[in-house]
Amino acid sequence: MDPDRLADPLDHWVRAVASAIEPCLVIDADGVIVAMSPSCVELMSLTSSAVGSNLRKGPFRLIDFSADGGKLSKSEVDKVPPVLAVSSGRLARGLIRVRCGDAVVTLDAIATPIGHTGSVAGSLTFFSPV
Repeated sequence: MDPDRLADPLDHWVRAVASAIEPCLVIDADGVIVAMSPSCVELMSLTSSAVGSNLRKGPFRLIDFSADGGKLSKSEVDKVPPVLAVSSGRLARGLIRVRCGDAVVTLDAIATPIGHTGSVAGSLTFFSPV
Protein backbone atom coordinates (compact mmCIF):
# COMPACT_ATOMS: atom_id res chain seq x y z
CA MET A 1 0.00 0.00 0.00
CA ASP A 2 1.15 3.55 -0.80
CA PRO A 3 2.61 5.16 2.40
CA ASP A 4 1.24 8.58 1.36
CA ARG A 5 -2.30 7.19 1.44
CA LEU A 6 -1.71 5.92 4.95
CA ALA A 7 -0.68 9.43 5.98
CA ASP A 8 -4.04 10.94 4.94
CA PRO A 9 -6.89 8.42 4.75
CA LEU A 10 -9.37 11.18 3.80
CA ASP A 11 -7.45 12.31 0.71
CA HIS A 12 -8.99 9.79 -1.70
CA TRP A 13 -12.51 10.60 -0.53
CA VAL A 14 -11.96 14.36 -0.63
CA ARG A 15 -11.02 14.11 -4.32
CA ALA A 16 -13.91 11.73 -5.12
CA VAL A 17 -16.56 13.82 -3.35
CA ALA A 18 -15.40 17.11 -4.90
CA SER A 19 -16.60 15.86 -8.30
CA ALA A 20 -19.35 13.43 -7.23
CA ILE A 21 -22.78 13.64 -8.80
CA GLU A 22 -24.52 12.43 -5.62
CA PRO A 23 -25.14 14.83 -2.71
CA CYS A 24 -22.42 13.89 -0.23
CA LEU A 25 -19.83 15.31 2.12
CA VAL A 26 -16.76 14.29 4.09
CA ILE A 27 -15.97 15.50 7.59
CA ASP A 28 -12.77 14.93 9.52
CA ALA A 29 -12.60 13.57 13.06
CA ASP A 30 -13.14 17.09 14.47
CA GLY A 31 -16.34 17.63 12.46
CA VAL A 32 -14.76 19.99 9.93
CA ILE A 33 -16.21 19.67 6.43
CA VAL A 34 -13.28 18.74 4.16
CA ALA A 35 -15.27 18.01 0.98
CA MET A 36 -18.75 18.67 -0.40
CA SER A 37 -20.13 17.62 -3.75
CA PRO A 38 -21.63 20.39 -5.90
CA SER A 39 -25.04 18.68 -5.67
CA CYS A 40 -24.78 18.71 -1.86
CA VAL A 41 -24.13 22.47 -1.94
CA GLU A 42 -27.22 22.87 -4.13
CA LEU A 43 -29.38 20.50 -2.05
CA MET A 44 -28.62 22.50 1.08
CA SER A 45 -29.40 25.81 -0.68
CA LEU A 46 -25.91 27.15 -0.07
CA THR A 47 -24.42 29.82 -2.32
CA SER A 48 -20.97 28.22 -2.04
CA SER A 49 -19.27 25.18 -0.57
CA ALA A 50 -18.99 24.94 3.22
CA VAL A 51 -15.55 23.26 3.07
CA GLY A 52 -13.49 24.43 6.03
CA SER A 53 -16.55 25.01 8.22
CA ASN A 54 -17.36 22.94 11.26
CA LEU A 55 -20.49 20.83 10.84
CA ARG A 56 -21.67 22.09 14.25
CA LYS A 57 -21.15 25.80 13.51
CA GLY A 58 -21.08 26.13 9.74
CA PRO A 59 -23.29 27.98 7.25
CA PHE A 60 -26.11 25.47 7.63
CA ARG A 61 -27.72 24.62 10.95
CA LEU A 62 -28.80 21.19 12.12
CA ILE A 63 -32.28 21.66 13.58
CA ASP A 64 -34.90 19.54 15.31
CA PHE A 65 -38.18 18.32 13.86
CA SER A 66 -40.40 20.72 15.83
CA ALA A 67 -42.58 23.23 13.97
CA ASP A 68 -40.18 26.08 14.74
CA GLY A 69 -37.06 24.03 13.93
CA GLY A 70 -35.07 24.67 17.08
CA LYS A 71 -31.31 24.30 17.28
CA LEU A 72 -30.04 20.84 18.26
CA SER A 73 -28.24 20.43 21.56
CA LYS A 74 -24.64 19.16 21.55
CA SER A 75 -25.82 15.67 22.59
CA GLU A 76 -28.35 15.64 19.73
CA VAL A 77 -25.72 16.77 17.19
CA ASP A 78 -23.51 13.93 18.41
CA LYS A 79 -26.23 11.54 17.16
CA VAL A 80 -26.52 12.83 13.57
CA PRO A 81 -25.11 10.28 11.12
CA PRO A 82 -21.91 12.08 9.99
CA VAL A 83 -20.83 12.69 13.59
CA LEU A 84 -22.05 9.34 14.94
CA ALA A 85 -20.12 7.44 12.25
CA VAL A 86 -16.92 9.12 13.48
CA SER A 87 -17.53 8.55 17.19
CA SER A 88 -18.84 4.98 16.87
CA GLY A 89 -16.65 3.80 14.01
CA ARG A 90 -19.78 2.22 12.49
CA LEU A 91 -22.28 2.87 9.73
CA ALA A 92 -24.95 5.39 10.82
CA ARG A 93 -28.26 6.32 9.22
CA GLY A 94 -31.05 8.70 10.12
CA LEU A 95 -33.20 11.65 9.18
CA ILE A 96 -31.86 15.13 9.74
CA ARG A 97 -33.22 18.63 9.20
CA VAL A 98 -31.00 21.43 8.00
CA ARG A 99 -31.67 25.16 7.87
CA CYS A 100 -29.76 27.16 5.27
CA GLY A 101 -30.81 30.78 5.45
CA ASP A 102 -34.60 30.67 4.97
CA ALA A 103 -34.63 27.18 3.42
CA VAL A 104 -35.30 24.07 5.51
CA VAL A 105 -34.42 20.66 4.10
CA THR A 106 -35.19 17.21 5.53
CA LEU A 107 -32.66 14.60 4.50
CA ASP A 108 -32.06 10.90 4.83
CA ALA A 109 -28.37 10.64 5.74
CA ILE A 110 -26.21 7.52 5.50
CA ALA A 111 -22.67 7.86 6.88
CA THR A 112 -19.72 5.52 7.01
CA PRO A 113 -16.50 6.00 8.93
CA ILE A 114 -13.30 6.55 6.97
CA GLY A 115 -9.88 5.48 8.15
CA HIS A 116 -7.59 2.59 8.73
CA THR A 117 -8.36 -0.44 10.87
CA GLY A 118 -8.87 0.74 14.43
CA SER A 119 -8.53 4.45 13.55
CA VAL A 120 -11.33 6.73 12.32
CA ALA A 121 -10.18 9.85 10.50
CA GLY A 122 -13.63 11.09 9.47
CA SER A 123 -16.83 10.07 7.74
CA LEU A 124 -18.40 10.04 4.30
CA THR A 125 -22.12 10.86 4.21
CA PHE A 126 -24.62 10.56 1.36
CA PHE A 127 -27.88 12.53 1.45
CA SER A 128 -31.27 12.01 -0.11
CA PRO A 129 -34.08 14.56 0.20
CA VAL A 130 -37.20 13.34 1.97
